[in-house]
Amino acid sequence: MSDTVYVYSVGMTKFGKFLDKGIKDLTGEALKSLKNDGEISFSEIESAWFSNAAWGMYEFQHSIRGQVALSANKIDKIPIINVENACASGSTAFHGAWMAIKSGLYDCVLAIGAEKIYHEDRKKMMGGFITYTDVEKTRNLIEQLKQMAEKEKAKKAKEQGTEETKGKKGGHSAFMDLYAMAARNHMKKHGTTKRQCAVVAAKNHNNSTLNPLAQYTFPMTVEEVMEDYEVAYPLTRSMCAPVGDGAAAAILCSEKFLKEHPTDRAVLIRASVLKSGSWRTDDVAKRASKTVYEMAGLSPQDINVAEVHDATAFGEIHQIEQMGFCPIGQGGPFTESGATALDGKIPVNPSGGLLSRGHPIGASGLAQLYELVVQLRGEAGKRQVNDPKFALAENGGGTIGFGEAALCVHILEKI
Repeated sequence: MSDTVYVYSVGMTKFGKFLDKGIKDLTGEALKSLKNDGEISFSEIESAWFSNAAWGMYEFQHSIRGQVALSANKIDKIPIINVENACASGSTAFHGAWMAIKSGLYDCVLAIGAEKIYHEDRKKMMGGFITYTDVEKTRNLIEQLKQMAEKEKAKKAKEQGTEETKGKKGGHSAFMDLYAMAARNHMKKHGTTKRQCAVVAAKNHNNSTLNPLAQYTFPMTVEEVMEDYEVAYPLTRSMCAPVGDGAAAAILCSEKFLKEHPTDRAVLIRASVLKSGSWRTDDVAKRASKTVYEMAGLSPQDINVAEVHDATAFGEIHQIEQMGFCPIGQGGPFTESGATALDGKIPVNPSGGLLSRGHPIGASGLAQLYELVVQLRGEAGKRQVNDPKFALAENGGGTIGFGEAALCVHILEKI
């Protein structure tokens, strides 16, 4: 059994909307980036975990996605494990690779995620998201949530003497309705405001202007976020992650391998946790954070930089509370104070997060880890946070009940 596991090298494509590229192409680009990051021959890789969630829905490529994508890029014959865990697929692949090294079975493994979500057929593109839930139970729930949201919005507009709505454009995934409901509940219980959600979105959009691999690279003010068109109250378009395409990857290794292939750019994986949700009253994120801190022998106060799952701006507020960066119910004021900014107490989503870096589902968890490795190395350029020692990544996927169906938390350490 290996006591220590390291991230040896990382790679990532630019995220965006690429109708002219397929999964094989994106996989190849991530592998090229990975190879450029560390002097290692791919012949050293003993096994691979391949993450993807939607290739089957869009192109009917099921079952052997990793073998198809990797063999097209001259990686074959080795054990290849296909990972599908909704939006947590990438971080689950990373966790699987970590376990393989930790067990002592392998010394060098690959975790890679590639995804194509953008499609000219908008109905097809948005319709697939419901499969990341308990479909049988979710369809009726979504309709109920939409009706509740309309009633709440109309009531609020009447109380304030404003127009009932600015109008909606286009469609959106079922998850935006679920996130909107969670946001409204948080607002009612803790006093969180729509403006505090807008502060999160503006922060992440502005961070992404410093990230050349981000899908969005334009700045936004809090007012611009507030005034964007409504998706599902209280969420505006700028508070919701875009659809897009991309790939990200990491090579993990044992201490033995690192000694044989020395580099001063490796990063230690201090802890890695995967949890599943439940229909019973439960918060999987809180359970996962408790476990990961115990495994790492650390507390939330030790973390210097974090990437969390901000599929919506409210998602970030929720997760910084669950990760223990601030008390439950205080995520909005904590963000508004500047504590999560690049120069704040605990910088959150310096990459731009899902909101602005982008959210190609199978690649998102690995993109978070790419960012944190770059930050711990001190190689993040203008978005570099101040001398981080410990970094945390939280990545959730799908919905069971009113929480994530799958959720990973990793803690990395600079060595």
